[in-house]
Amino acid sequence: MSVRVGQGLDAHPFSADADRRLVLGGVRVPNEPGLEGHSDADVVLHAIVDALLGGAGQGDIGTLFGSADPEYSGADSQVFLAGALQRISEAGWRVENVDVTIIAETLRVGPHRDVMRGSLARLLGVAQDAVSVKATSTDGMGFTGRAEGVACLAVALLTRQ
Repeated sequence: MSVRVGQGLDAHPFSADADRRLVLGGVRVPNEPGLEGHSDADVVLHAIVDALLGGAGQGDIGTLFGSADPEYSGADSQVFLAGALQRISEAGWRVENVDVTIIAETLRVGPHRDVMRGSLARLLGVAQDAVSVKATSTDGMGFTGRAEGVACLAVALLTRQ
Protein backbone atom coordinates (compact mmCIF):
# COMPACT_ATOMS: atom_id res chain seq x y z
CA MET A 1 0.00 0.00 0.00
CA SER A 2 1.36 3.41 -0.96
CA VAL A 3 1.00 6.21 1.57
CA ARG A 4 1.84 9.90 1.60
CA VAL A 5 1.78 12.60 4.22
CA GLY A 6 1.01 16.25 3.55
CA GLN A 7 1.20 19.25 5.82
CA GLY A 8 -0.53 22.60 5.68
CA LEU A 9 -0.33 25.90 7.50
CA ASP A 10 -2.62 28.89 7.36
CA ALA A 11 -2.96 32.08 9.38
CA HIS A 12 -5.29 35.07 9.27
CA PRO A 13 -5.55 38.23 11.36
CA PHE A 14 -8.75 39.15 13.13
CA SER A 15 -11.02 41.39 11.08
CA ALA A 16 -11.93 44.92 12.09
CA ASP A 17 -15.40 44.23 10.64
CA ALA A 18 -17.66 43.52 13.62
CA ASP A 19 -20.09 41.67 11.31
CA ARG A 20 -17.45 39.20 10.09
CA ARG A 21 -18.17 35.65 11.32
CA LEU A 22 -15.54 33.28 12.69
CA VAL A 23 -15.63 29.96 10.83
CA LEU A 24 -13.29 27.10 11.77
CA GLY A 25 -13.47 23.67 10.20
CA GLY A 26 -16.71 24.61 8.46
CA VAL A 27 -18.32 25.49 11.80
CA ARG A 28 -19.54 28.95 12.84
CA VAL A 29 -17.96 29.80 16.20
CA PRO A 30 -20.28 32.26 17.96
CA ASN A 31 -19.25 35.24 20.08
CA GLU A 32 -15.76 35.46 18.59
CA PRO A 33 -14.36 37.98 16.11
CA GLY A 34 -14.09 36.85 12.50
CA LEU A 35 -10.89 36.55 10.52
CA GLU A 36 -9.82 38.81 7.68
CA GLY A 37 -9.49 37.14 4.29
CA HIS A 38 -10.57 37.07 0.67
CA SER A 39 -12.84 34.09 1.38
CA ASP A 40 -14.44 33.19 4.73
CA ALA A 41 -10.86 32.87 6.10
CA ASP A 42 -11.44 29.40 7.59
CA VAL A 43 -7.84 28.71 8.62
CA VAL A 44 -8.64 25.09 9.48
CA LEU A 45 -10.02 24.23 6.04
CA HIS A 46 -7.27 26.23 4.32
CA ALA A 47 -4.55 24.32 6.20
CA ILE A 48 -6.26 20.99 5.43
CA VAL A 49 -6.53 21.87 1.73
CA ASP A 50 -2.79 22.53 1.61
CA ALA A 51 -2.06 19.30 3.50
CA LEU A 52 -4.19 17.26 1.07
CA LEU A 53 -2.78 18.90 -2.05
CA GLY A 54 0.77 18.69 -0.75
CA GLY A 55 0.48 15.02 0.12
CA ALA A 56 -0.81 14.22 -3.35
CA GLY A 57 1.74 16.47 -5.08
CA GLN A 58 -1.07 18.62 -6.51
CA GLY A 59 0.00 22.18 -5.72
CA ASP A 60 -1.44 24.45 -3.05
CA ILE A 61 -4.54 26.46 -2.20
CA GLY A 62 -3.13 29.71 -3.55
CA THR A 63 -2.39 28.21 -6.94
CA LEU A 64 -5.83 26.64 -7.32
CA PHE A 65 -8.00 29.22 -5.56
CA GLY A 66 -6.04 32.46 -5.71
CA SER A 67 -6.97 35.35 -3.46
CA ALA A 68 -6.87 37.70 -6.46
CA ASP A 69 -9.67 35.75 -8.18
CA PRO A 70 -12.98 37.60 -7.70
CA GLU A 71 -14.85 34.28 -8.01
CA TYR A 72 -13.65 33.37 -4.51
CA SER A 73 -14.41 36.69 -2.82
CA GLY A 74 -16.33 35.81 0.33
CA ALA A 75 -16.39 32.13 -0.67
CA ASP A 76 -17.20 29.35 1.75
CA SER A 77 -13.91 27.45 2.16
CA GLN A 78 -15.82 24.17 1.82
CA VAL A 79 -15.64 24.90 -1.94
CA PHE A 80 -11.84 24.81 -1.72
CA LEU A 81 -11.90 21.55 0.24
CA ALA A 82 -14.27 19.93 -2.27
CA GLY A 83 -11.98 21.02 -5.11
CA ALA A 84 -8.92 19.64 -3.34
CA LEU A 85 -10.67 16.33 -2.62
CA GLN A 86 -11.67 16.01 -6.26
CA ARG A 87 -8.14 16.78 -7.39
CA ILE A 88 -6.48 14.24 -5.08
CA SER A 89 -9.09 11.61 -5.98
CA GLU A 90 -8.40 12.13 -9.69
CA ALA A 91 -4.71 11.63 -8.88
CA GLY A 92 -5.55 8.29 -7.23
CA TRP A 93 -5.45 9.26 -3.53
CA ARG A 94 -7.91 9.13 -0.66
CA VAL A 95 -7.85 10.60 2.84
CA GLU A 96 -7.14 8.24 5.73
CA ASN A 97 -6.90 10.75 8.55
CA VAL A 98 -6.36 14.43 9.30
CA ASP A 99 -4.84 16.03 12.39
CA VAL A 100 -5.18 19.78 12.97
CA THR A 101 -3.81 22.13 15.61
CA ILE A 102 -5.47 25.52 16.00
CA ILE A 103 -3.15 28.17 17.41
CA ALA A 104 -4.83 31.06 19.23
CA GLU A 105 -4.31 32.88 22.50
CA THR A 106 -7.84 33.55 23.74
CA LEU A 107 -10.09 31.40 21.56
CA ARG A 108 -11.43 28.34 23.39
CA VAL A 109 -11.72 25.42 20.97
CA GLY A 110 -12.83 22.80 23.51
CA PRO A 111 -16.55 23.65 23.47
CA HIS A 112 -16.56 23.37 19.65
CA ARG A 113 -14.16 20.46 19.15
CA ASP A 114 -16.68 17.66 18.63
CA VAL A 115 -18.81 19.73 16.26
CA MET A 116 -15.67 20.61 14.26
CA ARG A 117 -14.59 16.97 14.16
CA GLY A 118 -18.02 15.95 12.92
CA SER A 119 -18.04 18.68 10.29
CA LEU A 120 -14.56 17.79 9.07
CA ALA A 121 -15.34 14.06 9.01
CA ARG A 122 -18.43 14.71 6.91
CA LEU A 123 -16.61 17.06 4.53
CA LEU A 124 -13.65 14.68 4.16
CA GLY A 125 -15.75 11.52 3.86
CA VAL A 126 -14.02 9.78 6.76
CA ALA A 127 -15.06 8.50 10.18
CA GLN A 128 -15.03 11.02 12.99
CA ASP A 129 -12.27 9.10 14.77
CA ALA A 130 -10.05 9.77 11.73
CA VAL A 131 -10.13 13.51 12.52
CA SER A 132 -8.26 15.14 15.37
CA VAL A 133 -8.77 18.77 16.39
CA LYS A 134 -6.43 20.20 18.99
CA ALA A 135 -5.65 23.71 20.19
CA THR A 136 -2.71 25.48 21.73
CA SER A 137 -1.52 28.98 22.48
CA THR A 138 1.89 30.53 22.03
CA ASP A 139 1.93 31.92 25.58
CA GLY A 140 1.94 35.52 24.49
CA MET A 141 4.54 35.17 21.73
CA GLY A 142 4.00 36.29 18.13
CA PHE A 143 0.84 37.52 16.41
CA THR A 144 -1.30 34.71 17.82
CA GLY A 145 0.08 35.33 21.30
CA ARG A 146 -0.83 39.01 21.02
CA ALA A 147 -4.37 37.85 20.08
CA GLU A 148 -4.09 39.42 16.62
CA GLY A 149 -5.31 36.36 14.75
CA VAL A 150 -5.50 32.59 14.47
CA ALA A 151 -3.24 30.05 12.78
CA CYS A 152 -3.71 26.36 12.02
CA LEU A 153 -1.39 23.47 11.26
CA ALA A 154 -2.74 20.38 9.50
CA VAL A 155 -1.32 16.98 8.63
CA ALA A 156 -3.09 14.54 6.33
CA LEU A 157 -2.36 10.89 5.61
CA LEU A 158 -3.29 9.77 2.11
CA THR A 159 -3.38 6.26 0.66
CA ARG A 160 -3.74 4.99 -2.88
CA GLN A 161 -7.33 4.30 -3.90
